[in-house]
Amino acid sequence: MKRDMGQHSNANDEKKDIKDNMTVETDNIDQVEKEADSETSEVIDEYTLLKNKYDELQKKHDEQSDSYLRLNAEFDNFRKRTLKEKADIIKAGGERVLQNIITLVDDFERALVSLHESEDRDALLEGMDLIYSKFISFLKQNGVEEIEAIGLPFDAEYFEAVTTVPAQDESQKGIVIDCIQKGYKLNDKIIRFPKVVVGE
Repeated sequence: MKRDMGQHSNANDEKKDIKDNMTVETDNIDQVEKEADSETSEVIDEYTLLKNKYDELQKKHDEQSDSYLRLNAEFDNFRKRTLKEKADIIKAGGERVLQNIITLVDDFERALVSLHESEDRDALLEGMDLIYSKFISFLKQNGVEEIEAIGLPFDAEYFEAVTTVPAQDESQKGIVIDCIQKGYKLNDKIIRFPKVVVGE
């Protein structure tokens, strides 16, 4: 009987050891599960944070892309409108100039009729002088002016030298002596350079 009791006690001890081991293992498993849950939670939190940042940056990118496309379209429309307005202004300006030239053509036609019919040379010259002065006045009204050349020092930016001639004295060296073709400027821009002869 004592033997049975000893065996029974050993069996109980073994059961107790197994039970204790199982409790320890269960505690270890619980601890591992808690740590895994904590790590998973941290990973999920980090993922959520990164996802939110990504969504925010994507939204900013979409807004900027949309803004760029709109700005580009607006600029293209502005450019087209400006080109059309510029073409209209040039066309209207050209029309105004041509209308004013037509009155000068009328004067020339009257002068030609007079040339064929009249023998009064002085009256014809006076008429031609009048037309010429009207034409010069018309050019000035439209911003066109003759460039003075004779007697000025030669400057390659304003004059086109056709030829050089020996200067009669030292003071004529490098000076424009004659103008073969007059030059003109429109406002401050040279539209035709005067062709000149320079003293050497």
